[in-house]
Amino acid sequence: NNNNNNNNNNQESSTKSNTKKTQPPQMAAVANLHLATKEELLAELEQRQDAEMEAAIENEDDDDAEFQHGWISGGDFPERVTVIGGGPAGLSAAIYAARAGLTPVVVAPPLGGQLQGKGVDVENYPGLEDITGPGVVSKMRDQAIQFGAVFESETVLAIDISQTPYKVITNSSSSSSTPIQTHSIIVATGAESNWLGIPGEYELRGGGVSSCATCDGALYAGQHVVVVGGGDTAMEDALVLARTSQSVTLVHRRDTFRASKVLAQRVMEHPSIHIQWNTIVTEIKGNSPQVVDDNRKDEEEDNVDLDNVDSTTTTTTPQVVSGVVLQNIETKDETILPCHAVFVAIGHTPTTSFLEGIVDFDPDHPGYVLTQGKSTRTSVPGIFAAGDVSDSVYRQAITSAGSGAAAALDAERWLSEEGLGNEAQEFEAELLAELLNDSINSPEKEEMYYYNAYESAGGRMENMKESLGTAAAAAEL
Repeated sequence: NNNNNNNNNNQESSTKSNTKKTQPPQMAAVANLHLATKEELLAELEQRQDAEMEAAIENEDDDDAEFQHGWISGGDFPERVTVIGGGPAGLSAAIYAARAGLTPVVVAPPLGGQLQGKGVDVENYPGLEDITGPGVVSKMRDQAIQFGAVFESETVLAIDISQTPYKVITNSSSSSSTPIQTHSIIVATGAESNWLGIPGEYELRGGGVSSCATCDGALYAGQHVVVVGGGDTAMEDALVLARTSQSVTLVHRRDTFRASKVLAQRVMEHPSIHIQWNTIVTEIKGNSPQVVDDNRKDEEEDNVDLDNVDSTTTTTTPQVVSGVVLQNIETKDETILPCHAVFVAIGHTPTTSFLEGIVDFDPDHPGYVLTQGKSTRTSVPGIFAAGDVSDSVYRQAITSAGSGAAAALDAERWLSEEGLGNEAQEFEAELLAELLNDSINSPEKEEMYYYNAYESAGGRMENMKESLGTAAAAAEL
């Protein structure tokens, strides 16, 4: 038996040894990829593919969890508050409305908005650091969900106010005839930056192309930057950037600014701001900063080099702005101006086209919703505006969040003034009261309220009285 056990142990150890030999070797560290053999690289590639697959499965689980907080159509009662927009204004309104017990419905596409598209860190929102725009939006959504807000990942096409409750028509409800019925609406769809539409502009957003100097200007302190535009926004951006940047080149397609005289004069007199008149930007150039490792001079001949580089290993990173192509509109001459960032300041367009003919707009700022006094109320009772749709001056994430909170408070007060409470709870209370009233007035009420368990048991109550009396008499004796 001992010999058999020894033989078995030898066989097991031999099998384990063979297994170890047949397994593909694992990479000791990612830094040693340039020293890896072909077999080792294939093993590392397989591991990374498995990790990506696991990450994709986790993302699916996250999507399923978010779906649990989605809006379900076909309810018996209208919504009390519907928020249109998923940026800081809309989510702030959702948080305030949810904490007030209004269970708001937030209608917004899963992607979109200026903050959602901000790939760099948000540095000018108090209390937040080391977090990007999408990270801020994600935290706001989680907080709104925590207090009871629900989400509908759709785009709003129109609003029907011909009768109450109002109807919010989305891209899916337009075909299925199931719009969202609601008593009040908070519009927080924001304003989209106008872009040049030139090569390199879209590809380099987050890599040096921006539409907000206040947001991203500090990232390029001590560097050369370009501002495109000729209005007040362009002047303000140029002056803000001139405080921290080494130089600012302002590109304008005309020979005079359309900005206010005071701002234009300050820009033209500033020593760090250079103006390119009668000039347009036709392309934004970018390059990929490269990280080079020079410690490969003594590598062995059998090592695999995927990039076919003899003496260096190159790691590709996302592209960043390296310059702009300028064209003089009179001479058509083109020049390349090296720079590190391009700020496009040619205006904003509020996302309010679906409100045309419904609410009043600001006559001084076309496209922006006109609000009443210092409130967020619009010309239509029950419709409120928050964020960049009604703010043509500041257009900041934090000011949008503040106006979103104000809109939720205004909506809550308006619902109270109109006597529009929680209709579902009120219906349940009325139904319960009606059932209780019916049971009290039923013919069987006397039997129900004067039921005697002893009598229904055959008169045992009288016997119990007699026995109690007998026991009392016995006690007296």
